[in-house]
Amino acid sequence: MMNQQVYSKDIVEFVTVGVEYCSLIERATEIERREFNLNLVRILPLLYLKATLLPSEEIDEADDLEYYVTEEQYEYLRGAVAKLLGEADDYLEAFEADMAYSDTPLAASISEGLADIYQDLRDLLEIYRLGNEELSQAAICRCRRNFVAYWGQKLVNVMRPLHAICFGEDAEGDDVCDSNNHEEHHCCNDDNCSCHHNEDIY
Repeated sequence: MMNQQVYSKDIVEFVTVGVEYCSLIERATEIERREFNLNLVRILPLLYLKATLLPSEEIDEADDLEYYVTEEQYEYLRGAVAKLLGEADDYLEAFEADMAYSDTPLAASISEGLADIYQDLRDLLEIYRLGNEELSQAAICRCRRNFVAYWGQKLVNVMRPLHAICFGEDAEGDDVCDSNNHEEHHCCNDDNCSCHHNEDIY
C-alpha cells in the first residue's frame, strides 16, 4: 500500500515537475534570461497544480528528516538568479503577512522566492531518489506541509512580477520575452529548448 502511495501518479508527476524546476534554477548561470523566464512562467503554475494533488496525511517522521540544501548552496543559487534577472529581480509585494503592520508594499525579490521553492523541492528529491519508501513518504508530507504554509504563497507571489516581465507593456507582442532585450526570438521553434521538456509530463 505504501509503495502505491509513494509511486502514485500524482506523486510521480509532482516529482517530475520538481526535477524540471530544480534543473532550471541550477542552470541560471548558463541560460539566457528570456529562456529562463519562459520556462518559469510555464513550470511554476504546473508545480503549484501538482503540489495541490499531493496526499494530505500527516506523518510524525517528517519532522526528523535531513536537510540537504546548505546555506551556501542556497545563497549561490539565489545570487545566480538575481544576477540573471538584474533590475527585474526586485518587486513590491502587497500580499505578505508583514503587510498587516505596514501602510506600503514591501520590497521582495524573485530570486529569493525561487530559491525558497528550490530548497524545499531539492530536499525532497534528494530523499526520494534514495528509494526508501518510508523516508519518501515522510519527505512528501514535509514538502506538502511547507507548500501549504510557506512556499506555495511564494510561488504565486513571484508569478505576478514574472508575468509583468513576460507579458507587460515592454514585452514583445504575444511572445514571452525579456523586457530589456527586443531581439527576435522564437524559443519554442527549437526542439532542444528546455521548455519542451514539460510536454512529456502530460
